[in-house]
Order: sequence, then structure tokens, then C-alpha cells
Amino acid sequence: MSPAVTRRALALALCLLLAACSDDSEPASHAATGGAGGAGGSAGSGGTAGSGGAAGTGGAAGSGGTASDDWAVFQSILDGKTDAAGGLAKIAKGAGFPLEVPGGFLFVHLDDGAGPYALQGDHNGWQPEAMKAEAGLFWIVTKIESPDGKKYKLEDGKQTLAADPLARRFGYDQYGEYSSVRISAAHLERWLGVGGTGIPPRTLRVRVPAGPATHHLYVHDGQNLFDPNGAFGSWKLDQSAGPATLLVGIDNAGGLRMDEYTHVGDVISGSTTGGKGDAYADYVKDVVRPLIESVYGKPKRAGVMGSSLGGLIAFHQALRHPGAWDYAASLSGTFGWGSIGAKNETLITRWAKAGKQGTKLYLDSGGGPGSGCVDSDGDGTNDDTPDAADNYCETVQLRDVLSSKGYVFDQDLWHWWEDGAPHNEAAWAARAFRPLQAFEKL
Repeated sequence: MSPAVTRRALALALCLLLAACSDDSEPASHAATGGAGGAGGSAGSGGTAGSGGAAGTGGAAGSGGTASDDWAVFQSILDGKTDAAGGLAKIAKGAGFPLEVPGGFLFVHLDDGAGPYALQGDHNGWQPEAMKAEAGLFWIVTKIESPDGKKYKLEDGKQTLAADPLARRFGYDQYGEYSSVRISAAHLERWLGVGGTGIPPRTLRVRVPAGPATHHLYVHDGQNLFDPNGAFGSWKLDQSAGPATLLVGIDNAGGLRMDEYTHVGDVISGSTTGGKGDAYADYVKDVVRPLIESVYGKPKRAGVMGSSLGGLIAFHQALRHPGAWDYAASLSGTFGWGSIGAKNETLITRWAKAGKQGTKLYLDSGGGPGSGCVDSDGDGTNDDTPDAADNYCETVQLRDVLSSKGYVFDQDLWHWWEDGAPHNEAAWAARAFRPLQAFEKL
């Protein structure tokens, strides 16, 4: 193993232990982080809860039943026939919270010992409305006039305001995360506990455009895409998306990220890790995509995108399911995976064998070649330059392979080099408009 390989292996092991890297080490790992509710809340002006019950606007219909079905589930919780946590999870996968019911909108929080809870929002001038404690939860039904665009939060027993963890619709402002009753403008939605094909459940975070969505882009490391105060930074990807693009952020699984985002195993600091990329690719295609299309409709174009190992798995998805994806994009993709400490097949080799496919491809990197891209250990990967950075050499090697197989630049192949850019969310956020624009023109 060359000194450069050793350094990469040590950096990779550190990333795995910390579950995140924000420097130029490669590949960087992104920890699973939940969207914490923002503290505080905007001051309202006067008023009490509205007295009219208006139908909500904007947002998606539930995939698991109607609001009346979910209201029946809630009644079953109160009757002691259904477990509170399980019942709320079922509703969250259906019409979602807040649930429109007879008399207004139903807001609920599990009794987690931090109550009592109260509801505050635009609809009541941010004055607390006490929620009833019953059957292992806190709940309230309140009438809200003109619910479109109304923000709200829940106040705990210490009078701390936070976003509703069960809310379908949410967003971010100067006070952090907030929840929305209904919203017709472009906004964010979440789907909780989505798992399958052997992949553990996780949250999906969806940017929903105001109008019809013609393009659906599935993006890995969902925790890092929208929250401006994310633990490792934010792509603020919703700010780069066009008016007809729906973004599906798929949360990573924390410590399992390296396994799920890699097509083969590799040896890092003497230990073999990775190689569950087939199961993850199947999960996105066979579980996530059908759910999204059942709720938001089928698009004209569908693609996948990610950074670092997320970029690697995006390109693996294109090979794993030929014809399933119109587009795959990688930012700073870890295309040397498989040859860092092992002698397994890299995606560079796989794409060389596969030849030209129907999926259009975008790949980029920051960093640079250092003293020059070389393969000093003879494993077929140009990843042995100590001062190269941000997977530059591996990205350029794959670019050249694709070009040699018949891909045409600016038609079905795009490449960008952001000279000196580091390996972190801020750098990816700064150039995310490039892969999005290429996708949106398809």
C-alpha cells in the first residue's frame, strides 16, 4: 500500500468514526441528523384562534389513506385500542399532521415527559393554546381560517418552542425550523420512517414546487440539503431548484452510510467495510420512487444525485438499473472506492466495461491534480498523488473513460472543475446550480 493510500485510509477511518468530514479529506462522511426544531418564534400580533374551518391548500395527499381513515386511527388511540406511537406513525405516513378533521385541524405530540404541550402559531397571534393530555399523547383540535401559509410550533413544559416533529409541511426562517398548517407556495415536506428491501427506515425530505413538477431529482444525504443550520452545513438546495423541479432528499443512515453508498467493499485501516450499494439502489428505485410518484405524480424526467460517496452511489444506480434514471450527477464523487486498500472493482472500471448507457451524466470536483495524477501502485486508479484533493484525479479519469465510450460533452456528459474548492457542503452548495440546470434542461 502506497503512502498516499495509507493517508486516504486513515482519513476515511476518521470520517467513519466521526460520521462527518468538513475538510478536504476524502471520502467525507455525513452523519444522520434529525431536523431539530428551532427555538423561539416570531412574535404575533393580537388575535385568537380563527373561527372558520377552511380547507387546506397546497401540499400532498397522503399515500396511506384518507383524512377520515386517519381520524379513525386517532379515535382508536384515544379508545386505548391502538398504541399511541404506532398510531401516530401510521397517520404521519397517511394524510399527515396537522390532520384536517371535524371541527378544524388536529395537532398532536407524544407524551415524552417534556410536557405539558401547547400550540402556538400565526393563527392565534403566537399565544399558547393548551393541548389535552390523554392516552399517551397531547392533542388539540382548533379551527384555523385561511390555513394556507400559516406557521406554527409546539411549546413544551419549559416554554420552549420547537417545530412539530410530526408535521408534514415545514420550512426554515430566522428562528430555525417551523411547521406549516398548509401551504401552496414552494415548500418542504417530510415522510417519516420509509424503509424496505433490507434498508432501515429513514426520513425523506421533499422540496415541493408551487406548480406541477416535471422533473424529480432524488438526492442522497438528505439531512444536509435544506436545513441552513445543519450540523455539517447545508446545500440550501431548494434555493437552486427551478420552478418545476421536485427534490427528494433521502436521509443517510449515519454509521451505515459507508455500507449503503458503496458498490463493493474496501479495506480501510485493516477493516473491510462497504458493499451494500445494490440493496440501497433497489430501495430508492423500488420503495422511495413509487411512494413519491404515488403522491406527487410521475415526472417527465427522473434523476439521482449526491456528493462524495453519495456521488459514487448515484453513478452505481445508473448501472444497477439501466434505463430507470434519465440522469445521474456526482459532486466530488469517491470513484476510487474499491481500490483504496483492497483490489476490488471501481466504478471507473465498471463504466469502462459497460460502455455508453442511456443515462445522461454530470460529474465534477474541486481540489486539483497536485503534482499530477498518477497510478503508482498499478491498481488501475489514478489516486496516488499525495497532494491531489477532492477526488479530482479519479473524477477526471472517469470523465475520460466516459468520453472514450461515446459520451458527448454538453449533450449527455457534463464535467466541471472548481479549482481549489474543498470537500464540504458549502462548496457543493456554491455549484449545485450546475448539475440542476443540466437536469432541468432535459
